[in-house]
Amino acid sequence: MILGKCPYCDSGDIEVRDKEVSGKKVKLYACSNAHWQTQDGEMFELTKEATCDFKIWQNSLARYGKWLSYKEVRELLKEESIEVELLSKKYGKKIYYNKYIMINQEYGISVLWE
Repeated sequence: MILGKCPYCDSGDIEVRDKEVSGKKVKLYACSNAHWQTQDGEMFELTKEATCDFKIWQNSLARYGKWLSYKEVRELLKEESIEVELLSKKYGKKIYYNKYIMINQEYGISVLWE
């Protein structure tokens, strides 16, 4: 499934890939020109054929109670930043708050904390 154009290379599309990390199934939204290899299922290295390294892990914001959906990634690729709802469990209370996230070449996405 193609979600949009890669923001960092001319010929790549962002596609959905199923991965297993630490025994959990996770979606990886990655450029079609990015190819990784792994020996242990946790550390991923680019292969020699890779011409781009852009990727967004579905669970990038899991520590804030957020998993990215296809729709959110499509919108993010189109708009370059979107507003999402995050969760804090500070002091034993659940507190929901909205923050903007944006595309980041090194980490996939970044939260704008202001």
